[in-house]
Amino acid sequence: MQESQKYSLLFALLGAFFFIPFLGGVHLFDWDEVNFAEISREMLLTKDYLRVYVNFDPFWEKPPFYFWLQASAMSIFGVGEFAARLPNAICGVLSLVILYQMGRKLYNHTFGVIWALVYFGTVLPFLYFKSGIIDPFFNLFIFLGLYFFILFYWKKDRFKGIELKYNYWYYLFLGGFFIGMGILTKGQVAYLIACMTLFVYWVYQRFRFYVNVPQFLFFTFAATLVTLFWYGLETLKNGTWFIEEFNKYQYRLFSTPDAGHKGFIGYHFVVLLVGCFPASIFLIRSFFKLPEAEFAYQQDFRRWMKFLFWTVLLLFSIVKSKIVHYSSMCYFPLTFLAALSLYYLVEKKIEFNRWMKIGLIAIGGLFIFAVLVLPFVGQNIELLKPLFNDPFAQANMDADVRWTGWETIPGFVLLAVLILSIRFFQRQESMKAIRILFGGTAVFVMLTLIFFIGRIEAYSQRAAVEFYESKQNEDCYIITHGFKSYAHLFYFQKQPENKEPINNEDWFLSGPIDKDVYIVTKIHKTKPLEALPQLKEVGRKNGFVFYLREKEGK
Repeated sequence: MQESQKYSLLFALLGAFFFIPFLGGVHLFDWDEVNFAEISREMLLTKDYLRVYVNFDPFWEKPPFYFWLQASAMSIFGVGEFAARLPNAICGVLSLVILYQMGRKLYNHTFGVIWALVYFGTVLPFLYFKSGIIDPFFNLFIFLGLYFFILFYWKKDRFKGIELKYNYWYYLFLGGFFIGMGILTKGQVAYLIACMTLFVYWVYQRFRFYVNVPQFLFFTFAATLVTLFWYGLETLKNGTWFIEEFNKYQYRLFSTPDAGHKGFIGYHFVVLLVGCFPASIFLIRSFFKLPEAEFAYQQDFRRWMKFLFWTVLLLFSIVKSKIVHYSSMCYFPLTFLAALSLYYLVEKKIEFNRWMKIGLIAIGGLFIFAVLVLPFVGQNIELLKPLFNDPFAQANMDADVRWTGWETIPGFVLLAVLILSIRFFQRQESMKAIRILFGGTAVFVMLTLIFFIGRIEAYSQRAAVEFYESKQNEDCYIITHGFKSYAHLFYFQKQPENKEPINNEDWFLSGPIDKDVYIVTKIHKTKPLEALPQLKEVGRKNGFVFYLREKEGK
């Protein structure tokens, strides 16, 4: 077996070993995870694979590609958490192999190994491959689109040192194709990110047209051709209404805070600095002077990655909505630039300096502190209650969660990882240090998920989810009052024939209902419901309160 095949298989097995186990170990989280899983569940029930539905009403916020993947997994493994998260685990496996092969092509085998390891052992990318949200595939498609566009440019301008055996139109078509797949996954922002990055490079080129108009139109045509597979068929079948609403939503997403997700302008800087530990420490070094690249195309790719990183970061710093995964497209250029610094450490062309050591200790120390302190806090949860004025948060802490003290293990693992890796960096055994640091961080994240995610879910939502599950075989309606949720749809396993005749809260509370209605609210939202004599409280748990309105004449 050739070296590249051997390591591709190794990274595929490594990804599968870490990303696939325990996917079904905890309920899906409101909103995004359970929202997307519910769309896929309803897609299977309605057998309408062109139009996206939630609560069996058209839902124009997202295109369908990711839901096709989830629905396929659910048709094989059953409707549940494992199937909902499996596509992203597979995306993680593919990403490691792709980055190894890219790095190998751009530099050599060593760089490919470093880049794949860095992506594997960085906190937020690892977490996303264990989730059921859209962004991993969306980001991968955009990155592949830009990567093939860059290859087109190098082939057209005859960059020396890199083997590109196909015609440049081939690379240009692939670039457009993958951007089209990004649009089909999450919307036109894929094309926007690509075009903004191309624009920045154009400005850098002092407005020299490094791609002419026919070539750019061909790139756009390739992207459009992919999206027409959905846009065109949806419009032919159902008219333009759904597509129009979809496009309006995309505009609102950028112009207004989505669902109250506001934040300060530096929000994503902090997210990437802390959340992309330990890669973020070595990213910072890449923005300073590095050794001259052997070939012009290597220097050019580094330039492209800087432009992509800053384009995405500044774009989503300006966007009104501030949600963690909005800046996740930065993970590819961030890990490339970090891998470049690490590669030069391995080559002994730069030194592991004091600031790198301080950065690793400071941010790594935050993770260690949190993991070591949380079990103590959990065992003494009553001490936290006076610090919160929110009655719902206080009631959440009443959840029956058992803390043993063993939950501190991941913190000690990361502490050992930092000590060993820093020691090897200082001894200039950098490749060994990289394996320990990023492999060890992956183990830390995995252990943290095993020890903590179920306990966090028990505090935050499990009482409500268990109530929804308990009503699966009951002919009734379930609604939420005072908060937005999709969990009641997924965990109640709502069926198309159980669709309410009027989707209006007033109808459920005082209208001529044809079956029992359960209303789920939060402890600080109960006053309007307490005033309604037709409602009867049937339980409360961990901040959630459950009411029943029985059908008249029952």
